[in-house]
Amino acid sequence: MSGRRPADDPHPELPPISYVWQTPIRRPRPAEWDVADRAELERLTPSMRAKLKRIVKRAPEVMVKITGRTKSVEHLKSHLEYITRNGELAGETEQGALLAGRAGLKDLQSRWADDAALDNARRRDGSLSVNVILSMPAGTDALAVKDATRAFALESFGRNHDFVFVQHLEDKHPHVHLTVRSLGYDGKRLNPRKSDLQVWRERFASELRLRGIEAEATPRRTRGKVRKADRGAVLALRKRDIIPYVDRRAREEILGEARDGKSAARPWELRIKSRQETIRHRYMDYASELERTGLAPDQTLARQIREFVRDMPLIETRRHALRKELADFVESRRKRRDRDCSKRSDAEKQDREK
Repeated sequence: MSGRRPADDPHPELPPISYVWQTPIRRPRPAEWDVADRAELERLTPSMRAKLKRIVKRAPEVMVKITGRTKSVEHLKSHLEYITRNGELAGETEQGALLAGRAGLKDLQSRWADDAALDNARRRDGSLSVNVILSMPAGTDALAVKDATRAFALESFGRNHDFVFVQHLEDKHPHVHLTVRSLGYDGKRLNPRKSDLQVWRERFASELRLRGIEAEATPRRTRGKVRKADRGAVLALRKRDIIPYVDRRAREEILGEARDGKSAARPWELRIKSRQETIRHRYMDYASELERTGLAPDQTLARQIREFVRDMPLIETRRHALRKELADFVESRRKRRDRDCSKRSDAEKQDREK
């Protein structure tokens, strides 16, 4: 893989090896595969090879999601009761203390409530805690998920924030609820951004790998996906056969464009297409570089990369899918009309013959 970039490269500031899996928002700190030395850009390092292997083998993706924030003492108490199932499940704090039963729950609630009452600098709508859920696909070792969560929480928050986490096992996906006090020991508040969330995902995946669990934390675009996941409320409405407002509005917009003859691609669709083409080109660069080494493991990885790119989904946005849906509907109506016309013609012909 050459360190030189094509003249029309839309992202010349990013090293070629980083572009595939780096998020659009830069991280607050470098990741293990971000290489500062220009000479190192000429080759794939062992950590880069390992990450490529996990990507093309479709290692399970971790989920780290901020589920909400508590903004009052009553809300905080209600949330702690929910994650501990009203004291039935034991919580674990940053100090390793286990909070078992309602007595342990009430002790934590009282301590955090007292601290909140003494926090004169908090705005009226300021959060008392940030609530996070960490999850892995069904079948993952639940104990490893809990151990990885503990290590992740200590590394991410243990030096500056109180926290408590509780594992839930009733769902097929092993997951852990983590609640972090917003106010840090240094007086600063936890206010995670999108880039922070990606760092959390990468750190959680790393902790899982240290415990023998294959895990990755790549953005959607790395896997060729360009559409965001729908919100839970939208999915719930569809499940009840109710058309959500966002779906109705999107279809009306597509119909309006079809009537007015305005079907040109939007600027963001062109950017998405360009970004995906660049990503897929980068993958092929990696494959070519691996093939040039002549080593059997590299040849195998190069072949897997090419197969991965070949199997990537079409570059299709929501508008593309709706336009295709409309075109299929119009075509099906045309075919139905043609069949009806043909049946009427045959019937009229039979009547004349009689």
